[in-house]
Formats: sequence, structure tokens, C-alpha cells
Amino acid sequence: MTRLIVAAGGGGDAVAAAMLHAALYGDDDQAMILTYAWDRLLIDPVPGPRGPADFTGLEQLTPAVRAVSAEARPIAPARSTLPRLAAELPHTFALIDPHHGAEGITRQLEELVGHLAPESIDLLDVGGDILARGDEPTLKSPLADAVTLAACCQVNAPVRLLVAGPGLDGDIPSDALRGMLGPLVHTFTAQDVEPVSSVLEWHPSEAAGMLAATARGVRGTCEMRDAERPVPLTDEGPTVHEVDLDEAVSRNQLARAVMATETLAEVEAHSREICGSSEIDYERDKAASLKEQPPVRLDPETVLLQLDRFEAKARSRGVTHATFRRIIEALNLDGSLREDLHQLLLRSRPERYAAPLWSIPASGTTACEEPTP
Repeated sequence: MTRLIVAAGGGGDAVAAAMLHAALYGDDDQAMILTYAWDRLLIDPVPGPRGPADFTGLEQLTPAVRAVSAEARPIAPARSTLPRLAAELPHTFALIDPHHGAEGITRQLEELVGHLAPESIDLLDVGGDILARGDEPTLKSPLADAVTLAACCQVNAPVRLLVAGPGLDGDIPSDALRGMLGPLVHTFTAQDVEPVSSVLEWHPSEAAGMLAATARGVRGTCEMRDAERPVPLTDEGPTVHEVDLDEAVSRNQLARAVMATETLAEVEAHSREICGSSEIDYERDKAASLKEQPPVRLDPETVLLQLDRFEAKARSRGVTHATFRRIIEALNLDGSLREDLHQLLLRSRPERYAAPLWSIPASGTTACEEPTP
């Protein structure tokens, strides 16, 4: 028995797919997880998603589908978390290649369905931006989800669309999504998080991190990248809902527009027209600016003082938690220092680690002080 889970936006959706498989289908069988290699600039300095030509050591599953094994390596300067995911999790990770547009991904799906004859096909999105119209002012990263949705609705096989952690990606508030969500399929628990607990210690996905944290019982308000709008961590956070696939396509203007695309450039052009921008353009601009910035080293004393100031300001905004990606951004650190920062903060205040988030205390105890007994 093989389950095919399509991680709509890649990255954290792939981690959530492993959680979903364990929760719904058990640990006895492995899943085929079809996902993007798109780790954003925090990990990968090259803008946009990676394709097969960006790796060595891929395994050919079908004419159009390659698996990313633990032995695969991205070709420098590109980087990818997928080989490490493949090393730590028991599932097979196959690479979504958007460089041939929605038609190319449809072809990949059709080949996988023929190759695997899967027991089920789930299209999973953490957060719910796959349900966006495309013109929402808070929408940051609609492209990957829209192209995957466009491909899935054209496959000659039943596909179940699932949205986990409504609103946790920070793109569309959970209140706006609630009316579009269908039946409750599952509510993640701390036990469901265990299969990916080691991954969460290093994986940079904010949405998957908040999904896991809420499943472990963390509640409050979390600040993520760009600090535009804090994300509520509520009882709704760990839920998984089914959504009608046709209704999602009917709502998602970008998905409908890209159905016949054969190149990523076409997809980007539609994104600029419908959404007002392409997120890959944003990455190109940001990558160019990052090249001009001098490297910043991790000085523990300086970092902890900066953390105190960040926490004080965040506390005044009513924030109770922050992602490590947000802390890196606020402290103006290079993304390559994420694991070093993680270890430093765990040594300095381990009690504040609300795995995999950082807890901001209501009082003013600083990271440089010992709490009063």
C-alpha cells in the first residue's frame, strides 16, 4: 500500500505531510511525498525553486519524476533541506519541477499515479493560502500552491485537498478561511508530532513549526518573518480540514490562469498580473541586497542583548512567541547562523523553548540575567 501526499507549497508542507501520514495512516507504510525544493533565502541563496538540474545523485522514478535521497546534493551555490529530510524520515521525497509549468507538474502526477497506483492522493497545504483569490493584501507566497492546485485538478485520479493549521502561514487570517473549510479530518496531537520532532529542531519552516507547537499545546500570539501581522496560536491551529477541490480552484484565480502553462516564466507573468507581483521577483531583489551586506558573526553577548531589546518590543505588541526565523531577521543575522543561534538560546534560557518556537515571557526577565528564585 502506498499513499501519495502532495506538499502544495513544499518546505514545511513536506514536514506536515510526514505528520499527516503517521496520524492518518500509521507508521507501518511509507509515503511518497511530492514536494518542491524551495527553501527560500534563509537556506538557499539562489532565488526560486530548484529543479532536477540543480542536484546530483537524484533517483529517476519515472521519465519526469526524480526522488531526492539522502545521498543527493544540491549544486553550489544552491542549498536544499530535502536530502536531510530524506535522511531523517522514512518516506520517499519526490521533486516537484515547476519549470515546465502546471502542465509539467500534471505530467509528473500522472506518471506517479501510473507508477504507484496509490491507495490515496492527498494535496496538503499548511495555512490555507491555497484558498486565496490572489488579491488579498496579506498574501505573500501564492505561486507554488496555485500551480500545484492547478496540476492536481487536471489529474485523472481522485485528489483530496486538506488544509492544516488554518491561518498559520500568516497569509490569510483563520477568520477569513473558516467559511471555506469543510469537514474536520484530524486534530494533531503531541504524539503526532513525534515522528518529525528531530526535524523540527533544524527545519526553518515557520508554518510547520507553529502547527507542531499548537499540536503540543502552545497557545498565544506568534510573530513570524516580516512581523506584519502576529499569528494567533489557538485550538484551531492543530486542525486538519478537507476542502472541496473544485471550489478551491474556482476561488483561486492564479490556479485557473496557470493551468495551461508550460514554463515557470509564464506562471510568474500570471502571478504579476493577478497578484501584483511574483514572489520570485521579491527573492531576486532580496538576494541582490543581501550580497551587498557584510557578513555578521554570532557574538553571544551582543546577540543576547539584542534579544532582550527585541523581546521587550515584541512584548509591548502583545506577542507571546516568535519563530527562530523572525529572531534571525530581527537581530539582522545571516540565515546560515540559525542552528548556532538555536543552540545559544537553548543554553541561555532553555525554559523559554516552546518547541519549536521561542517563548517571550510576560515579565522583563532578560536573557542575560538569572531569574530570581
